[in-house]
Amino acid sequence: METVFRALADPTRRALLDALFERDGQTLAALTAGHDMTRIAVAKHLRLLEDAGLVVSKRRGREKLHYLNPVPIRLLYDRWVSKYTEPWAAGLTGLKAELETHMEKVFEIYIRTTPERLWGAITDPNIRAKYHFGSRIESDWTPGSHYELNHPGADGPLVEGENLVVDPPRRLVQAMNAKWGEDAEREATSRVTWEIEPVGDSCRLTLTHDQLSDTAPEELYGGWPMILSGLKTWLETGETLTTPGSLMYGEH
Repeated sequence: METVFRALADPTRRALLDALFERDGQTLAALTAGHDMTRIAVAKHLRLLEDAGLVVSKRRGREKLHYLNPVPIRLLYDRWVSKYTEPWAAGLTGLKAELETHMEKVFEIYIRTTPERLWGAITDPNIRAKYHFGSRIESDWTPGSHYELNHPGADGPLVEGENLVVDPPRRLVQAMNAKWGEDAEREATSRVTWEIEPVGDSCRLTLTHDQLSDTAPEELYGGWPMILSGLKTWLETGETLTTPGSLMYGEH
């Protein structure tokens, strides 16, 4: 968290985050064009933001795209703010995305665990329910197989789709069809990719939710920071994390 605070203390780095909030997935050249700085200076600021986990970069062909990662902000919020506010007033504290032209959402978090334990926590229905708002995931986890996300308070699956890639304990790619409400059901099939990379005694988990239409409702992707925060807490402490999502849906 000290790294996050140091990164946020600089007004130029905050401006870069604002630029990615307005339009996610920008190249270094595009970000440089909006600031009176050299490419080298902007690149240094971006490296510091990446070190803090506030920015995630991904290669797309010959381009390197930069994405705003709200998970560290979510962790700060969960630690110091959420316990003092009404659950429904939460969210991402100013990082809510409205209509965006590039609907690919990238979230990154570091968890002190092994790839095998992390994979198990993603695919085990009992563990999944502890951090995914009480919902259990059901599948036989083979490539091309069907999966469902079910909640005891729902009449049918909240999410269903196909496991496109199953490569334990490294990569899971899933086609996602949301079924929990009219707005969610109107959205076409999107894609969720879980990527696990060991880093020392920890793992870097990158979750990419893409193939979203420009008008996709935020409810499709806005819960991921809370889910990933809960996953980290469970694996590192064995305890469940109280989030607005868990309060609203965990026991209903």
